[in-house]
Amino acid sequence: METTIDKAGRLVVPKAVREASRLYPGTRVRFRVQDGRVEIEAVPLDVSLEPHGPVMVAVPRAGRPELTAAEVDETTANLRSGSASMSE
Repeated sequence: METTIDKAGRLVVPKAVREASRLYPGTRVRFRVQDGRVEIEAVPLDVSLEPHGPVMVAVPRAGRPELTAAEVDETTANLRSGSASMSE
């Protein structure tokens, strides 16, 4: 797949690449130049582990937008079906 960088230095990551990489709107990314290649990777979410009943839960340290019920349902369905990609 190919894309073009615009005059402001922006580029569009093709939808298939975003889905396969699980890059969603608001995902922070890190750029690295290595061996003449530009690599892009998602920055891991900074979380703390907090007890929630009998289990520990990862809680984002910075504010994150709340998921809608539809997003939770879609994610659950995708995980149960083993789907590697999710729609936007």
